[in-house]
Amino acid sequence: MQPYYEYRHLVGFEETNLVGNVYYVNYLRWQGRCREMFLQERAPEVLADIREDLKLFTLKVDCEFFAEISAFDELSIRMRLDDLTQTQIGFSFDYVRVGADGSENLVARGRQRIACMRGPNSDTRPSRVPEALRKALAPYVTAQRTAGQLADLTNGG
Repeated sequence: MQPYYEYRHLVGFEETNLVGNVYYVNYLRWQGRCREMFLQERAPEVLADIREDLKLFTLKVDCEFFAEISAFDELSIRMRLDDLTQTQIGFSFDYVRVGADGSENLVARGRQRIACMRGPNSDTRPSRVPEALRKALAPYVTAQRTAGQLADLTNGG
């Protein structure tokens, strides 16, 4: 198994400017899309929880750019788990351009921090990361974590 969750994307004209470069905001959109596809494929029970009262609030997002991409570039957006606390999750994203010959080139790197919240909009409060989501994230922990830290993640720590 790969140490990351992968979302593949083919860049379209609507994601570029007049010069043909991708608008920076699309990198942030792709982070959200990658996260959504992860939930749909790896933790569908969390989607049911979201339909109830779980909210995933994005607290922070960033992206660092290394190379430009344009329409019809194929991307592999690779999501890893950087940090997991009782109520928050930190992700990292590698944006890799995949060539027709199978070559790979890192074009950007991003991060995202989300908080789990519950309750009505007038009284939303922090909530523990659902157990199903903790388990689904465990295989995607970054290489910097130790085996003991991974055990803490899957045991609710």
